Amino acid sequence: MDGKKYLIVSAGGTGTRMGSALPKQFLLLDGVPILRRTIEVFLSAIPDIQVVTVLPEAHVDYWRDYCIRENFFCPQRLVKGGFTRFHSVKNALKHVPADAVVAVHDGVRPLVTPGKIRELFAAAQDAPAVIPVLPVTDTLKVIDRKDGKLVSAGTQIDRSRIFGAQTPQVFQAASLKAAYGQQFDTLFTDDASVAERYGIPLTFVEGERFNLKITTPEDLILAKAILEASRVPCMSSI
Repeated sequence: MDGKKYLIVSAGGTGTRMGSALPKQFLLLDGVPILRRTIEVFLSAIPDIQVVTVLPEAHVDYWRDYCIRENFFCPQRLVKGGFTRFHSVKNALKHVPADAVVAVHDGVRPLVTPGKIRELFAAAQDAPAVIPVLPVTDTLKVIDRKDGKLVSAGTQIDRSRIFGAQTPQVFQAASLKAAYGQQFDTLFTDDASVAERYGIPLTFVEGERFNLKITTPEDLILAKAILEASRVPCMSSI
């Protein structure tokens, strides 16, 4: 399978945990909006990729005006976000042809590397769903909340079998479009969970430790430190 390559950027959230009036995807990371950095790393990895950007309805014009003002031109279709991430991705998939290979990526994961993006797309040529994962390194506890206190549930977890899923998650578009025909379930926390429920086999590859999702002020500080240490250039600053 060697169809066109598409990217759905999931940036429809309002980012309440960041504590900012401006949604986190528009905050600056080393002088450049996080969302722009995210899109640009895909353009550097696959220059002809087609981009579908999902945004909060109230900020579609904000992003369009930014792109015009700052001369950020790329093959980008803007889509209004839905009630949940599931509904947002479902809306975006309407603009992706069935014979494409499509990546779905969090708009606030700007530190994924071009090499990892190319690796995932290459793997998706022969697999319907490719998911990057990382082993969990912390000791895990199952805890309940009772009367405002944290109480152990007494359950032991084998850490060696627990992995955290990252994005981009890359799919043969026909498979993912079919999976998104299912009825919404609150257990659908990422695209892999939607695909797996539909019966699509998942292929896992090693993720990247620095591919963090920026959701809090502390995450933004860490991302700035990683960016500075790795000296990852942004296309807009070259």
